[in-house]
Amino acid sequence: MKLKICGMKIPENITAVAALQPDYLGFIFFRESKRFIEGLTPSFVSGLPAGIKKTGVFVNEELNRVVELAVLYGLQTIQLHGDEPPKYCMALRGLLADTGIELVKAFGIDEHFDFHKLDAYANIVDYFLFDTQTAGHGGSGKTFNWTLLDKFKLNKPYFLSGGIGLDQVEQLKEIKDERLYAIDVNSRFEFAPGLKDVDKLIEFKTKL
Repeated sequence: MKLKICGMKIPENITAVAALQPDYLGFIFFRESKRFIEGLTPSFVSGLPAGIKKTGVFVNEELNRVVELAVLYGLQTIQLHGDEPPKYCMALRGLLADTGIELVKAFGIDEHFDFHKLDAYANIVDYFLFDTQTAGHGGSGKTFNWTLLDKFKLNKPYFLSGGIGLDQVEQLKEIKDERLYAIDVNSRFEFAPGLKDVDKLIEFKTKL
């Protein structure tokens, strides 16, 4: 499984986390988030190690703005974490044609989630991301009931997110779903919003 560490915002901390060589580093371009990227320069983000996919997290952002920021910050992956409909995702896919940028669509999962709504996205996005359904847009520190994913029938790889910490390592190892592409961690590895505990991340990466 690949590892995505999301919600990065402090340069010195980012450098230390990047030294762990995660597969993805997530940067949040949603102004209402406590982990908003403000203060990080495009040159710093684009200059991070090439082996780490720099991921921009957007929430209901204007299409051209997403593309503009993706180019400016040298993003390799775009994660849509709002209520973006299939039509929006298709339009964005068209704008990103020939860039090689991956497209991830996130969904908040609870017992009321209708997995059939994913059908319209399946041929547009590269990955799904399953997070805990909350009033906000991620970063809640809460885990959803992973058995709900038994209802997910599409052959599409996905990121698993939502309150994942050291306590979930053994449970993660028990998941035998070949579609589970990456683990996405954030708030359970923080001293404060955007400030990651590098020692905890090392322990998690070692045990995973």
